[in-house]
Amino acid sequence: MSEQPPGRANGQDQQRPPRGRGQPIGQVQSLEEHVRPDWWGQIFNATYLKTDADVVEDPAITVAETDALIRALGLKPDHRILDLACGQGRHSIEMARRGFTAVEGLDRSHYLIQHARKDARAAGVQVRFREGDARKLPYPNDSFDRVILAGNSFGYFQSADDDQRVLREIARVLKPNGAFLIDVADARHLRRHLDPRSWEWIDTRQYVCRERSLSEDGSRLTTREIVADIDKGVIVDQFYSERLYDRDDLETALRNAGFKEIQFHGEHKPESAKNQDTGMMGHRVVMTGRIDKPWTPVKKPAGAGTRSVAVVLGDPRRQDLVKPGAVFDEDDYQTVDLLRSALSKLPEYRFTFLDNHDTLTRDLARRASSTDLALNLCDEGFRNDAHQELHVPALLEVAGVKYTGAGPQCLAYCYDKSLVRGAAREMGIPVAEGGFVDVGATTVDLPFGFPVIVKPNFGDSSMGITQKSVATNREELMAALAAVKQFVGSGRPVLVEQFLPGKDLSVGIIGNPPDGFHVLPITEEDYSAVPDDLPQICGYEAKWDPDSPYWGVRSVAAKISEAAETTMIQSCIRLFERLGCRDYARFDWRLDAHGTPRLLEANPNPGWCWDGHMAKMCHIAGITYPQMLGMILAAAEQRTGLRPPEPGRIHRPISSAPADLEALKAF
Repeated sequence: MSEQPPGRANGQDQQRPPRGRGQPIGQVQSLEEHVRPDWWGQIFNATYLKTDADVVEDPAITVAETDALIRALGLKPDHRILDLACGQGRHSIEMARRGFTAVEGLDRSHYLIQHARKDARAAGVQVRFREGDARKLPYPNDSFDRVILAGNSFGYFQSADDDQRVLREIARVLKPNGAFLIDVADARHLRRHLDPRSWEWIDTRQYVCRERSLSEDGSRLTTREIVADIDKGVIVDQFYSERLYDRDDLETALRNAGFKEIQFHGEHKPESAKNQDTGMMGHRVVMTGRIDKPWTPVKKPAGAGTRSVAVVLGDPRRQDLVKPGAVFDEDDYQTVDLLRSALSKLPEYRFTFLDNHDTLTRDLARRASSTDLALNLCDEGFRNDAHQELHVPALLEVAGVKYTGAGPQCLAYCYDKSLVRGAAREMGIPVAEGGFVDVGATTVDLPFGFPVIVKPNFGDSSMGITQKSVATNREELMAALAAVKQFVGSGRPVLVEQFLPGKDLSVGIIGNPPDGFHVLPITEEDYSAVPDDLPQICGYEAKWDPDSPYWGVRSVAAKISEAAETTMIQSCIRLFERLGCRDYARFDWRLDAHGTPRLLEANPNPGWCWDGHMAKMCHIAGITYPQMLGMILAAAEQRTGLRPPEPGRIHRPISSAPADLEALKAF
């Protein structure tokens, strides 16, 4: 028998039973004729917990099944998890015991939900249990990271359309790229090993007899279950019927509901400690899938002063060579989730999210007339190609949509590090000594001394810059050139700069000089966690490799002289205007051996995420993550005429407090 269905009636378990439950009806010719359409609303009560106790009340089986679902779904402690058709909450409670802090259970049986709440209190864990129907889940869109439908809780409804409705509802409440696990009785195994009759003792006084039959087409299995007491006689005579799914059927159903990356994770074969009949719980297939969908638009009541904003993001369906493994991972999806949460705190806007680059041109054209502004956060580039970062604002301009951030020309300028260096030098802004070197050169003559750093001239996100990029002699320089050649290929310019020994600094600006803008607190990179024998650089390893010794690098409020601060701020404001930056930008600097600030590069489309450099600067200044995003939107609105200008320059004082990531994430 199954563990719990996706839908059950509310709390009628203790009332007078309908025909076929407490009143024995003798021999029948067809089991199917006696199955009530809503059978699943009647039988999941205290008797059920007795008849199926050898599986659903066995702690060892629950522990083993929880181990398996955690592995299959890659569960993390901060995932929001829905245990659908949770029954008495055995999996939910076990997950909570293990430190999963955001687990919810839903089931339609009033009796089982009450039992789950009591067990959770006894275990001293916090799990929210509620009653509800899986065909219409009581949750908003994009609510959960993971959904679990375990214990053969599928296929109970008369119509296969209702089964599909359950899967569509699961897809709806999952966040984009959220994962779903289902385990159901293996139809092939049941058809081949059908046990038409069985009986067993429940305890010393009660026993259960079961009779089973397949429908003519083999699509459903019907069971009659008689529970008797040696003194009281028949307690329950009930019938239930379940639609059978094999692996192919289940995969088709999942794909029809929008799931992709469907994987088979083997079989559950729990053994009864009492050597009893495990029925449909005894041989189950386990499958997972990820939902392929965009974020649901954040709907706010339309009214005066409410703007419609299209948020343009990278495409999670495509490869992104900047990211480890070239794919969007859980951290990326969590970053977008935190972005959505932050934007939801800006009541003057209604947000729509666009991340499908195959349809982006068409989506922008279709929404142009109803979109006030686009929040361009696609720093990955069009089709996740960093060389096509400027294509996204170009598409927005072609569609006639106003947008935040830099235009195509600015992005083209700043993608070329040497061009930025040349513009800065022309303006009298100091830069590190440097020049182009052929990656295929066998000898290199430098007009300046070691140490040096080798980096690609084109690109961002510190691609191609690692600890091996810093060279202290000619042998190391040739090795660094060989390493960067593997990244850029032949024929691409490589920049070799003098490696500066001083503090690694960043300046952030939000707004549009000269009218109204904010200069954020200057930050410096804290390399105290990096071993002394490694160069102090914030390269690819510090940003993308958690196993690297650079992963502990932190951004903290800079402690520099007033003269250096003034030089950097004035230079950044001039560069902001000269390069055509808009709304926000970040500039990276380093002090030389004499304490003179020297520009390294300009970032007109800097990282916008909750733990990025800009957010850390804002945190030091007492600006929350939602406020930072609101400031960027306001800057674009003022620049484009959507909002009256607010003249004035605010340079927030520097604080000595470090940027605490947990505090940032909590915004």
